[in-house]
Amino acid sequence: MIIWAHEYDILVRYDVKVKQSIWHSISPMKLILSGYCLIILIGTILLTLPIAARSGQWTPVSDCFFTATSATCVTGLIRYDTYMHWTMFGQLVILSMIQIGGIGFMTVTILVLLAARRRISLSQRAIMQNSVSAPQLAGIVRMTRFIALGTFLVEAIGALLLSLDFVPRFGWKKGIYFSIFHSVSAFCNAGFDLMGGTSGEFSSLTGLADNWYVNMIIMLLIFIGGLGFFVWYDLGSKRFRFRRLNLQSKMVLSISGVLVLFGALILFALEQGHEMYAGMSIGEQILASLFQSVTARTAGFNTTNLAAMTDAGIFVMICLMFIGGSTGSTAGGIKTTTFWVLCISIFATFKRKKNIEAFGRRMEEGITRTASCVFMTYLLLSCSVAVIISALENIPLLDALFESVSAMATVGLTVGITPSLGMVSKLLLAFLMLCGRVGSVTMLLAFSSEKRVINSRLPLDKIQVG
Repeated sequence: MIIWAHEYDILVRYDVKVKQSIWHSISPMKLILSGYCLIILIGTILLTLPIAARSGQWTPVSDCFFTATSATCVTGLIRYDTYMHWTMFGQLVILSMIQIGGIGFMTVTILVLLAARRRISLSQRAIMQNSVSAPQLAGIVRMTRFIALGTFLVEAIGALLLSLDFVPRFGWKKGIYFSIFHSVSAFCNAGFDLMGGTSGEFSSLTGLADNWYVNMIIMLLIFIGGLGFFVWYDLGSKRFRFRRLNLQSKMVLSISGVLVLFGALILFALEQGHEMYAGMSIGEQILASLFQSVTARTAGFNTTNLAAMTDAGIFVMICLMFIGGSTGSTAGGIKTTTFWVLCISIFATFKRKKNIEAFGRRMEEGITRTASCVFMTYLLLSCSVAVIISALENIPLLDALFESVSAMATVGLTVGITPSLGMVSKLLLAFLMLCGRVGSVTMLLAFSSEKRVINSRLPLDKIQVG
């Protein structure tokens, strides 16, 4: 018996070591990707159930998969109108995926472990660091608590403010439910809405285009969610003093403000007098331009008919969607910091500066290479899928590019072609949504080998570029 017990103890210890070795052998990038895929799988299964659809019938798996991917990746592209097709159960499943996808599944995992009073291992902290793009491993658990508290606080305030308009409009129960749903969807930059029952299918917020109050609250929620968790933390710890903020916070706040104002000005100038703004007063046109500029930062709501936009306006929206929000936020796109680095690297080249500088600080070497990698990955994937969809669906390339960038940047805006796309096109858009939410660099590293970095030993030679 003693010998058997000893052998059993050895087997248990060996099994634990094997599990630990398997856990550590999987890179954080692969675990992050696997986590999002698991959420999408669970969401797909739940949405296929008859209880999730108003018709009481099984919804096609492909459409459920597309919807679950869009919700988990906080995109907003949909096959069915969220209110008209899905029951309360289906809507809550979608809302849950939006919330988990918005703050990150690893954030939820850490919170559950903390609630269960479990110890957070070093490997779990490393995964959390990669999940939210934290600058360092130290203080990651404290940052997780801050992310959760800040998210729920902002969403609660947003829901309370929206209820002041929605409750008189829809009644107590429906008004409070709509307030919570749209607050979470706006803050997480998801773009899912429940207005199909009042303004028609796929109407988004077009029925509230002249409502300054609701528009401003939605825009604030989108903007705050797109700033990034670490910008909030920096703002709070530095008491909103711009000069004391770190470099990333200064860059994010500066470029975000410029893009919103510049985008609104360009859209107003391009669309004034055209079909999209037909019948709207100047004040309503200004509000619509500002809203579309903000929502193009990966939110997915719209207060105007985007299918009526001019080609120039569509191209401007594509550019805004492509840039997206900020690193470590609920938004997608190449990120504002990436765009800033690429822009100032151009000026640094013109001035023949070796280093990239901003706000009196020098950036680390290699940052331009990383920014270029992100930019080219997003560009190649978006353009490739756009060409394929354009050929398969026989639609204009600009419209296909709008949909592909909207998916890749996890925006969710559409010119009206997504509901009618075929199976292959939907799968391609779903792949782009997953790439955009997880991150292009994370996707590349997840499928790359685990070999350590080796400095090149080949002979040096020079080439001319430009």
